[in-house]
Amino acid sequence: MAFDHSISSLIQSWESAGWTRVMKGFSWIGSTMPIIVLSLGMIIVLYVLLGRRKELLLFIAVLGGSTAVGYVSKSLFARERPNFHRLMEEDGFSFPSSSSVAAVALYGIIVYLLWSRIRNRTGKIALTAAAVLMMVCIGLSRIYMGVHYPSDVIGGMLAGAAWLWLSIAVYKHLSDSHGRSTKLLM
Repeated sequence: MAFDHSISSLIQSWESAGWTRVMKGFSWIGSTMPIIVLSLGMIIVLYVLLGRRKELLLFIAVLGGSTAVGYVSKSLFARERPNFHRLMEEDGFSFPSSSSVAAVALYGIIVYLLWSRIRNRTGKIALTAAAVLMMVCIGLSRIYMGVHYPSDVIGGMLAGAAWLWLSIAVYKHLSDSHGRSTKLLM
């Protein structure tokens, strides 16, 4: 708990009207509705425009599974939210941060699916940097707003990464075992 309190205090010491607007924005981006909208956009691109059914199933498995991981974990750990310096209110338990689970899963699978379609190194670096920046900023915003401890965010990121990795590993195994290349290898 000393780790959580010291990091939370440090991040919340940045408080200003400008930072609060920025952090509210990132907190909103990591919330349910924007994630649904971005996910629907990816579904349209993958299925309707590109006809990528296997990749669509992977995308849905990653997002659906990460949501389940977040809900089940919250129920198992039943950790109360921070009770100090809240700039917004949230319901439910704190660990792991569902926003962090979802951010890592969503932006991670987007990077995975787009990686092989980007031809130059600069584009791949920009894509990865943008995804990591979104993950980190969403996590920081949840601490700044006082609705999560740093360990909630770290736990959420690790849970999202674990589910993403497992989903991709199963996808590759199933694709390889059927004798078809996924053409998505990094």
